[in-house]
Amino acid sequence: MEDKNRGGGRPIKLKSFRKILPVLAIIGPGVITSFADNDPGGITTYSQAGAAYQYSLLWMLALVTVALGVVQEMCARMGAVTEKGLGELIREEYGVRWALFALVTMFVANLGTTCAEFAGIAMAFEIFGIKRHFSVPIAAFLIWLVVVRGSFRTVERIFLGLCLVFFSYVGSGVMAKPDWSEVARGLFIPSFHFERQYIVLFVAVIGTTITPWMQFFLQSTVVDKGVHIREYRYTRLDVIVGAFFTDFVAFFIVVAAGATLYPHGIRWIDNAKQAAMALEPFAGPAAKILFATGLLSAATLSGAILPLTTAYSFCETFGWEFGVRKTYREAPVFYGIFTLSIILGSGIVIFFGFNLIKFTILTQVLNGLLLPVVMIFMLKLINNPRIMGKYVNSRIGNVMCWGTTVSILALALIYTVMTIFGIG
Repeated sequence: MEDKNRGGGRPIKLKSFRKILPVLAIIGPGVITSFADNDPGGITTYSQAGAAYQYSLLWMLALVTVALGVVQEMCARMGAVTEKGLGELIREEYGVRWALFALVTMFVANLGTTCAEFAGIAMAFEIFGIKRHFSVPIAAFLIWLVVVRGSFRTVERIFLGLCLVFFSYVGSGVMAKPDWSEVARGLFIPSFHFERQYIVLFVAVIGTTITPWMQFFLQSTVVDKGVHIREYRYTRLDVIVGAFFTDFVAFFIVVAAGATLYPHGIRWIDNAKQAAMALEPFAGPAAKILFATGLLSAATLSGAILPLTTAYSFCETFGWEFGVRKTYREAPVFYGIFTLSIILGSGIVIFFGFNLIKFTILTQVLNGLLLPVVMIFMLKLINNPRIMGKYVNSRIGNVMCWGTTVSILALALIYTVMTIFGIG
Protein backbone atom coordinates (compact mmCIF):
# COMPACT_ATOMS: atom_id res chain seq x y z
CA MET A 1 0.00 0.00 0.00
CA GLU A 2 1.28 3.45 -0.82
CA ASP A 3 0.15 6.91 0.19
CA LYS A 4 1.35 9.81 -1.93
CA ASN A 5 2.35 13.16 -0.47
CA ARG A 6 -0.05 16.00 -1.16
CA GLY A 7 2.69 17.82 -2.98
CA GLY A 8 3.02 14.98 -5.46
CA GLY A 9 6.46 14.04 -4.17
CA ARG A 10 7.98 10.68 -3.52
CA PRO A 11 5.45 8.10 -2.28
CA ILE A 12 5.65 6.92 1.32
CA LYS A 13 5.80 3.16 1.56
CA LEU A 14 3.52 2.39 4.48
CA LYS A 15 4.46 -1.28 4.39
CA SER A 16 8.11 -0.42 5.02
CA PHE A 17 7.14 2.03 7.73
CA ARG A 18 5.03 -0.60 9.48
CA LYS A 19 8.05 -2.88 9.63
CA ILE A 20 9.92 -0.46 11.87
CA LEU A 21 6.95 0.26 14.17
CA PRO A 22 7.65 -2.78 16.41
CA VAL A 23 11.25 -1.61 16.77
CA LEU A 24 10.16 1.89 17.78
CA ALA A 25 7.61 0.47 20.22
CA ILE A 26 9.98 -1.97 21.94
CA ILE A 27 13.20 0.06 21.87
CA GLY A 28 14.07 1.82 25.10
CA PRO A 29 14.71 -0.31 28.20
CA GLY A 30 18.18 -1.46 27.18
CA VAL A 31 19.35 1.88 25.81
CA ILE A 32 17.94 3.89 28.74
CA THR A 33 19.34 1.49 31.34
CA SER A 34 22.79 1.50 29.75
CA PHE A 35 22.95 5.26 29.27
CA ALA A 36 21.76 5.88 32.83
CA ASP A 37 24.78 3.83 33.85
CA ASN A 38 27.08 6.64 32.63
CA ASP A 39 26.38 8.46 35.87
CA PRO A 40 28.83 10.38 38.10
CA GLY A 41 30.19 7.10 39.43
CA GLY A 42 30.96 5.88 35.94
CA ILE A 43 32.39 9.18 34.70
CA THR A 44 34.61 9.53 37.79
CA THR A 45 35.82 5.92 37.67
CA TYR A 46 36.62 5.94 33.95
CA SER A 47 38.39 9.30 34.29
CA GLN A 48 40.45 8.00 37.20
CA ALA A 49 41.35 4.85 35.26
CA GLY A 50 42.70 6.98 32.40
CA ALA A 51 44.52 9.36 34.73
CA ALA A 52 46.21 6.63 36.79
CA TYR A 53 47.02 4.02 34.13
CA GLN A 54 46.44 5.84 30.86
CA TYR A 55 45.21 3.17 28.39
CA SER A 56 46.23 -0.04 30.15
CA LEU A 57 42.71 -0.75 31.47
CA LEU A 58 41.06 -0.50 28.05
CA TRP A 59 41.39 -4.24 27.34
CA MET A 60 39.38 -4.98 30.45
CA LEU A 61 36.74 -2.40 29.47
CA ALA A 62 36.32 -4.25 26.15
CA LEU A 63 35.70 -7.54 27.98
CA VAL A 64 33.29 -5.86 30.40
CA THR A 65 31.34 -4.44 27.44
CA VAL A 66 30.74 -7.97 26.13
CA ALA A 67 29.83 -9.15 29.63
CA LEU A 68 27.43 -6.20 30.03
CA GLY A 69 25.64 -7.14 26.83
CA VAL A 70 25.37 -10.78 27.91
CA VAL A 71 24.10 -9.96 31.41
CA GLN A 72 21.59 -7.37 30.17
CA GLU A 73 20.33 -9.78 27.52
CA MET A 74 19.77 -12.40 30.24
CA CYS A 75 17.63 -10.00 32.28
CA ALA A 76 15.60 -8.87 29.29
CA ARG A 77 15.02 -12.49 28.21
CA MET A 78 13.87 -13.50 31.70
CA GLY A 79 11.47 -10.57 31.76
CA ALA A 80 10.04 -11.39 28.33
CA VAL A 81 9.64 -15.14 29.04
CA THR A 82 8.34 -15.01 32.62
CA GLU A 83 6.70 -11.56 32.59
CA LYS A 84 8.00 -11.17 36.15
CA GLY A 85 10.65 -9.02 37.78
CA LEU A 86 13.90 -10.42 39.15
CA GLY A 87 12.93 -9.96 42.81
CA GLU A 88 9.58 -11.67 42.29
CA LEU A 89 11.24 -14.65 40.60
CA ILE A 90 13.74 -15.02 43.44
CA ARG A 91 10.92 -14.99 46.03
CA GLU A 92 8.86 -17.56 44.11
CA GLU A 93 11.78 -19.94 43.58
CA TYR A 94 13.80 -19.56 46.78
CA GLY A 95 11.41 -18.12 49.33
CA VAL A 96 11.06 -14.86 51.23
CA ARG A 97 14.36 -15.10 53.12
CA TRP A 98 16.52 -15.45 50.03
CA ALA A 99 14.49 -12.76 48.27
CA LEU A 100 15.07 -10.44 51.23
CA PHE A 101 18.79 -11.28 51.17
CA ALA A 102 18.99 -10.40 47.46
CA LEU A 103 17.02 -7.20 47.97
CA VAL A 104 19.12 -6.10 50.96
CA THR A 105 22.22 -6.68 48.83
CA MET A 106 20.70 -4.51 46.11
CA PHE A 107 19.63 -1.90 48.69
CA VAL A 108 23.19 -1.59 50.03
CA ALA A 109 24.61 -1.34 46.51
CA ASN A 110 21.91 1.15 45.50
CA LEU A 111 22.47 3.24 48.61
CA GLY A 112 26.16 3.49 47.79
CA THR A 113 25.37 4.47 44.20
CA THR A 114 22.70 6.95 45.36
CA CYS A 115 25.37 8.54 47.55
CA ALA A 116 27.58 8.73 44.45
CA GLU A 117 24.82 10.55 42.56
CA PHE A 118 24.51 13.18 45.28
CA ALA A 119 28.30 13.37 45.40
CA GLY A 120 28.10 14.13 41.67
CA ILE A 121 25.64 16.94 42.35
CA ALA A 122 27.97 18.30 45.02
CA MET A 123 30.97 18.10 42.65
CA ALA A 124 29.08 19.91 39.88
CA PHE A 125 28.23 22.84 42.16
CA GLU A 126 31.64 22.93 43.84
CA ILE A 127 33.15 23.75 40.45
CA PHE A 128 31.43 27.13 40.90
CA GLY A 129 32.27 27.43 44.59
CA ILE A 130 28.87 26.32 45.97
CA LYS A 131 29.24 24.06 49.01
CA ARG A 132 27.59 20.65 49.29
CA HIS A 133 25.74 21.68 52.48
CA PHE A 134 23.72 24.08 50.34
CA SER A 135 23.43 22.31 46.96
CA VAL A 136 22.70 18.73 48.02
CA PRO A 137 19.68 19.36 50.33
CA ILE A 138 18.00 21.54 47.69
CA ALA A 139 18.67 18.98 44.94
CA ALA A 140 17.41 16.12 47.15
CA PHE A 141 14.18 17.98 47.90
CA LEU A 142 13.59 18.88 44.25
CA ILE A 143 14.18 15.27 43.12
CA TRP A 144 11.74 14.03 45.77
CA LEU A 145 9.16 16.68 44.83
CA VAL A 146 9.32 15.97 41.09
CA VAL A 147 8.82 12.23 41.56
CA VAL A 148 6.11 12.48 44.23
CA ARG A 149 4.22 15.52 42.96
CA GLY A 150 5.35 16.23 39.43
CA SER A 151 5.87 14.60 36.06
CA PHE A 152 8.99 12.50 36.42
CA ARG A 153 8.71 11.18 32.85
CA THR A 154 9.06 14.69 31.42
CA VAL A 155 12.04 15.51 33.61
CA GLU A 156 13.60 12.12 32.78
CA ARG A 157 13.54 12.92 29.05
CA ILE A 158 15.05 16.37 29.62
CA PHE A 159 17.93 15.04 31.70
CA LEU A 160 18.55 12.11 29.36
CA GLY A 161 18.94 14.71 26.61
CA LEU A 162 21.33 16.78 28.69
CA CYS A 163 23.37 13.66 29.53
CA LEU A 164 24.27 13.47 25.85
CA VAL A 165 26.86 16.19 26.51
CA PHE A 166 29.14 13.34 27.56
CA PHE A 167 29.46 12.41 23.90
CA SER A 168 31.78 15.43 23.91
CA TYR A 169 34.35 13.03 25.40
CA VAL A 170 34.47 11.43 21.95
CA GLY A 171 35.47 14.77 20.46
CA SER A 172 37.87 15.47 23.29
CA GLY A 173 39.52 12.07 22.99
CA VAL A 174 40.12 12.62 19.26
CA MET A 175 41.20 16.27 19.55
CA ALA A 176 43.69 15.48 22.34
CA LYS A 177 45.64 13.55 19.67
CA PRO A 178 46.51 10.47 21.72
CA ASP A 179 49.05 7.99 20.50
CA TRP A 180 46.60 5.65 18.81
CA SER A 181 49.16 2.84 18.68
CA GLU A 182 49.33 3.02 22.49
CA VAL A 183 45.52 3.09 22.66
CA ALA A 184 45.37 -0.02 20.45
CA ARG A 185 47.97 -1.73 22.62
CA GLY A 186 45.95 -1.00 25.75
CA LEU A 187 42.78 -2.23 24.05
CA PHE A 188 44.07 -5.50 22.57
CA ILE A 189 47.02 -6.54 24.75
CA PRO A 190 46.00 -7.49 28.33
CA SER A 191 48.20 -6.24 31.15
CA PHE A 192 47.87 -6.45 34.92
CA HIS A 193 49.54 -4.56 37.77
CA PHE A 194 49.77 -6.20 41.18
CA GLU A 195 49.02 -2.92 42.94
CA ARG A 196 46.15 -2.30 45.32
CA GLN A 197 45.10 0.86 43.50
CA TYR A 198 45.02 -1.01 40.18
CA ILE A 199 42.86 -3.79 41.64
CA VAL A 200 40.53 -1.22 43.22
CA LEU A 201 40.07 0.49 39.85
CA PHE A 202 39.72 -2.89 38.13
CA VAL A 203 36.81 -3.83 40.39
CA ALA A 204 35.39 -0.29 40.24
CA VAL A 205 35.26 -0.36 36.42
CA ILE A 206 33.37 -3.67 36.55
CA GLY A 207 31.08 -2.38 39.31
CA THR A 208 30.24 0.87 37.56
CA THR A 209 29.61 -0.85 34.20
CA ILE A 210 27.59 -3.88 35.37
CA THR A 211 25.74 -2.65 38.45
CA PRO A 212 23.35 -4.70 40.62
CA TRP A 213 20.55 -2.15 40.24
CA MET A 214 20.61 -2.39 36.44
CA GLN A 215 19.51 -6.02 36.48
CA PHE A 216 16.44 -5.35 38.63
CA PHE A 217 15.61 -2.15 36.74
CA LEU A 218 15.95 -3.58 33.23
CA GLN A 219 13.92 -6.73 33.88
CA SER A 220 11.14 -4.74 35.58
CA THR A 221 11.12 -2.25 32.69
CA VAL A 222 10.78 -5.03 30.10
CA VAL A 223 7.87 -6.51 32.09
CA ASP A 224 6.26 -3.10 32.60
CA LYS A 225 6.48 -2.38 28.88
CA GLY A 226 4.67 -5.64 28.12
CA VAL A 227 7.41 -7.16 25.94
CA HIS A 228 6.54 -10.75 25.00
CA ILE A 229 8.96 -13.38 23.78
CA ARG A 230 7.60 -13.15 20.22
CA GLU A 231 8.77 -9.52 20.13
CA TYR A 232 11.96 -10.24 22.00
CA ARG A 233 14.32 -9.91 19.03
CA TYR A 234 13.74 -6.15 19.06
CA THR A 235 14.46 -5.89 22.77
CA ARG A 236 17.58 -7.98 22.31
CA LEU A 237 18.78 -5.49 19.70
CA ASP A 238 17.92 -2.66 22.09
CA VAL A 239 20.03 -4.23 24.84
CA ILE A 240 23.04 -4.88 22.58
CA VAL A 241 22.96 -1.35 21.15
CA GLY A 242 22.68 0.12 24.65
CA ALA A 243 25.63 -1.92 25.94
CA PHE A 244 27.79 -0.89 22.99
CA PHE A 245 27.08 2.83 23.17
CA THR A 246 27.42 3.16 26.92
CA ASP A 247 30.93 1.70 26.77
CA PHE A 248 31.70 3.53 23.53
CA VAL A 249 31.41 6.70 25.61
CA ALA A 250 33.30 5.06 28.49
CA PHE A 251 36.15 4.16 26.10
CA PHE A 252 36.59 7.78 25.09
CA ILE A 253 36.35 8.99 28.69
CA VAL A 254 39.37 6.78 29.48
CA VAL A 255 41.17 7.91 26.31
CA ALA A 256 40.46 11.61 26.95
CA ALA A 257 41.65 11.36 30.56
CA GLY A 258 44.67 9.29 29.53
CA ALA A 259 45.65 11.81 26.85
CA THR A 260 45.18 14.93 29.01
CA LEU A 261 45.50 14.13 32.73
CA TYR A 262 48.14 11.38 32.59
CA PRO A 263 50.76 13.45 30.68
CA HIS A 264 50.34 16.27 33.22
CA GLY A 265 51.29 13.91 36.05
CA ILE A 266 47.78 13.81 37.52
CA ARG A 267 47.68 10.22 38.74
CA TRP A 268 44.86 10.68 41.21
CA ILE A 269 41.97 13.08 40.61
CA ASP A 270 41.27 15.09 43.76
CA ASN A 271 38.42 17.32 42.60
CA ALA A 272 35.92 17.92 39.80
CA LYS A 273 37.99 20.72 38.26
CA GLN A 274 40.78 18.26 37.55
CA ALA A 275 38.31 15.78 36.09
CA ALA A 276 36.94 18.52 33.81
CA MET A 277 40.41 19.00 32.28
CA ALA A 278 39.77 15.92 30.13
CA LEU A 279 37.22 17.97 28.15
CA GLU A 280 39.53 20.93 27.48
CA PRO A 281 40.71 19.74 24.04
CA PHE A 282 37.06 19.80 22.93
CA ALA A 283 35.53 22.66 24.92
CA GLY A 284 38.50 24.86 25.84
CA PRO A 285 37.69 27.36 28.62
CA ALA A 286 34.08 26.10 28.69
CA ALA A 287 35.22 22.61 29.77
CA LYS A 288 34.25 23.18 33.40
CA ILE A 289 30.77 24.40 32.46
CA LEU A 290 30.24 21.49 30.05
CA PHE A 291 31.47 18.98 32.62
CA ALA A 292 29.32 20.47 35.40
CA THR A 293 26.21 20.48 33.17
CA GLY A 294 26.62 16.85 32.20
CA LEU A 295 27.56 15.76 35.70
CA LEU A 296 24.57 17.56 37.23
CA SER A 297 22.15 16.13 34.65
CA ALA A 298 23.44 12.57 35.02
CA ALA A 299 23.48 12.83 38.82
CA THR A 300 19.98 14.26 39.07
CA LEU A 301 18.50 11.67 36.71
CA SER A 302 20.21 8.74 38.45
CA GLY A 303 19.49 10.31 41.85
CA ALA A 304 15.82 9.71 41.07
CA ILE A 305 16.15 6.37 39.23
CA LEU A 306 18.22 4.58 41.91
CA PRO A 307 15.79 5.20 44.82
CA LEU A 308 12.88 4.38 42.51
CA THR A 309 14.53 1.10 41.51
CA THR A 310 14.92 0.18 45.18
CA ALA A 311 11.29 1.01 45.92
CA TYR A 312 9.96 -0.78 42.84
CA SER A 313 11.99 -3.93 43.57
CA PHE A 314 10.88 -4.29 47.19
CA CYS A 315 7.22 -3.58 46.44
CA GLU A 316 7.10 -5.77 43.34
CA THR A 317 8.70 -8.67 45.21
CA PHE A 318 6.38 -8.58 48.22
CA GLY A 319 3.17 -7.53 46.48
CA TRP A 320 2.86 -4.00 47.86
CA GLU A 321 1.24 -1.22 45.85
CA PHE A 322 3.76 0.74 43.81
CA GLY A 323 4.10 3.22 40.96
CA VAL A 324 4.67 6.94 40.43
CA ARG A 325 1.13 7.27 39.13
CA LYS A 326 -0.24 6.35 42.57
CA THR A 327 -0.58 8.79 45.44
CA TYR A 328 1.38 8.61 48.68
CA ARG A 329 -1.74 7.32 50.43
CA GLU A 330 -2.27 4.56 47.83
CA ALA A 331 1.35 3.35 47.93
CA PRO A 332 2.82 4.34 51.31
CA VAL A 333 5.54 1.65 51.39
CA PHE A 334 6.68 2.50 47.87
CA TYR A 335 7.04 6.20 48.60
CA GLY A 336 8.42 5.46 52.06
CA ILE A 337 11.31 3.41 50.65
CA PHE A 338 11.91 6.03 47.96
CA THR A 339 11.99 8.84 50.54
CA LEU A 340 14.26 6.89 52.89
CA SER A 341 16.73 6.24 50.05
CA ILE A 342 16.82 9.95 49.18
CA ILE A 343 17.36 10.97 52.82
CA LEU A 344 20.11 8.42 53.45
CA GLY A 345 21.90 9.02 50.14
CA SER A 346 21.96 12.79 50.43
CA GLY A 347 22.51 12.80 54.20
CA ILE A 348 25.70 10.72 54.01
CA VAL A 349 27.17 13.14 51.46
CA ILE A 350 26.12 16.22 53.47
CA PHE A 351 27.23 15.19 56.95
CA PHE A 352 30.37 13.16 56.26
CA GLY A 353 33.44 15.01 55.04
CA PHE A 354 34.53 12.50 52.42
CA ASN A 355 36.73 13.40 49.48
CA LEU A 356 33.98 13.24 46.86
CA ILE A 357 36.13 11.66 44.13
CA LYS A 358 37.55 8.89 46.32
CA PHE A 359 34.15 8.27 47.91
CA THR A 360 32.48 7.96 44.50
CA ILE A 361 35.04 5.42 43.28
CA LEU A 362 34.70 3.37 46.47
CA THR A 363 30.93 3.15 45.94
CA GLN A 364 31.62 1.61 42.53
CA VAL A 365 33.99 -0.88 44.18
CA LEU A 366 31.13 -1.77 46.52
CA ASN A 367 28.91 -2.33 43.47
CA GLY A 368 31.50 -4.67 42.00
CA LEU A 369 31.90 -6.67 45.20
CA LEU A 370 28.13 -7.11 45.64
CA LEU A 371 27.48 -7.92 41.97
CA PRO A 372 28.29 -11.67 42.30
CA VAL A 373 25.36 -12.13 44.72
CA VAL A 374 22.88 -10.88 42.11
CA MET A 375 24.65 -12.72 39.29
CA ILE A 376 24.44 -16.08 41.05
CA PHE A 377 20.67 -15.70 41.53
CA MET A 378 20.28 -14.72 37.88
CA LEU A 379 22.30 -17.67 36.62
CA LYS A 380 20.37 -20.13 38.76
CA LEU A 381 17.05 -18.78 37.48
CA ILE A 382 17.87 -18.48 33.79
CA ASN A 383 19.30 -22.02 33.62
CA ASN A 384 16.14 -23.54 35.10
CA PRO A 385 14.15 -25.18 32.25
CA ARG A 386 11.00 -25.16 34.38
CA ILE A 387 11.12 -21.36 34.41
CA MET A 388 12.67 -20.56 31.03
CA GLY A 389 11.68 -23.56 28.90
CA LYS A 390 13.74 -23.60 25.71
CA TYR A 391 15.04 -20.10 26.46
CA VAL A 392 17.61 -21.20 29.04
CA ASN A 393 21.07 -19.67 28.85
CA SER A 394 23.57 -20.65 26.20
CA ARG A 395 26.92 -22.18 27.12
CA ILE A 396 28.72 -19.00 26.01
CA GLY A 397 26.44 -16.86 28.16
CA ASN A 398 27.12 -19.05 31.19
CA VAL A 399 30.88 -18.94 30.62
CA MET A 400 30.85 -15.14 30.36
CA CYS A 401 28.70 -14.61 33.45
CA TRP A 402 30.40 -17.19 35.64
CA GLY A 403 33.75 -15.85 34.45
CA THR A 404 32.78 -12.33 35.53
CA THR A 405 31.52 -13.57 38.91
CA VAL A 406 34.59 -15.68 39.65
CA SER A 407 36.94 -12.90 38.48
CA ILE A 408 35.42 -10.40 40.93
CA LEU A 409 35.65 -12.87 43.81
CA ALA A 410 39.29 -13.65 42.90
CA LEU A 411 40.16 -9.94 42.75
CA ALA A 412 38.53 -9.38 46.13
CA LEU A 413 40.62 -12.21 47.58
CA ILE A 414 43.84 -10.85 46.02
CA TYR A 415 43.13 -7.36 47.35
CA THR A 416 42.44 -8.72 50.85
CA VAL A 417 45.70 -10.70 50.89
CA MET A 418 47.69 -7.70 49.59
CA THR A 419 46.16 -5.45 52.24
CA ILE A 420 46.82 -7.89 55.10
CA PHE A 421 50.45 -8.45 54.11
CA GLY A 422 51.09 -4.85 52.98
CA ILE A 423 51.84 -5.77 49.38
CA GLY A 424 51.60 -3.12 46.64
